[in-house]
This record gives sequence, C-alpha cells and structure tokens, in this order.
Amino acid sequence: MAAVLAAVLAAVLAVCGAECPTAADLKPDNGTRLCAQLYTQNSVYYDECCAGSSLSVLPDADVPYMPTGWSGKVSSLVVGKRCELKVWSKAGKAGNKKTFSAGSFPRLQEVRRGLFLNWNNAIKSYYCTCS
Repeated sequence: MAAVLAAVLAAVLAVCGAECPTAADLKPDNGTRLCAQLYTQNSVYYDECCAGSSLSVLPDADVPYMPTGWSGKVSSLVVGKRCELKVWSKAGKAGNKKTFSAGSFPRLQEVRRGLFLNWNNAIKSYYCTCS
C-alpha cells in the first residue's frame, strides 16, 4: 500500500507545474530570446497555472507603466535562463520591489510582499535584464 501511495504521489508531483514553461523554454517561434513571460491566470492546481492572456517581455525591457489591461493583472510568471525580472507594486517603479531570478513562479499568491500581502495581481511596473 505504501509503495502504491508513493507512486501516486510521485506521479502527481511530476505533473505539477506542467503547464508553466521552464526558463529554458522561453523562446518564441521566430527563435529570439525572451526575458520573461507574464500570465493573467493561475489556479490552486499547479498544472492549470500560467494560463489566460500572456505578455512576452523582451530583454532590457524597462516598463514603468504596464500596457493597457495588464496593470495589477499578473498572477504567474516565468523568467528566462540568465535573466532577472524586477517588479514594483506601483506604477513608475515605486512601492514594494521584488526581484525574480530564472525559473517558474506559477502562483504569485505564494510569493510574499511584506508581512500580510503577496504579489498576485500586484505588479504595476517591471524591468527585465539578461546576461
């Protein structure tokens, strides 16, 4: 029974995060490099995260004011290999600041912003760099 339970748990963990691309996967069809990919939806189920509308962020993108319809809408994100995404909780690169290094962040409500807040639907500006 314990072996079956361990096998089921391993299968569930292997599926978690399956919908979010990895940092290495951030390449559009034309082969150019992406610094990050932002998504409007997440879920309590990790395999349903990184859904909804997506916003591609190019290297060296300096965006003090989010594009129309994106301010305070980002719920999950992926940062490319050897890249760093700095985000702010207020427009004009003001307010709380957080730096995300390469990797997938499928549920921004799990990323703390101070004592009681989180980064879900809180990003109002960003700066993305790659080396």
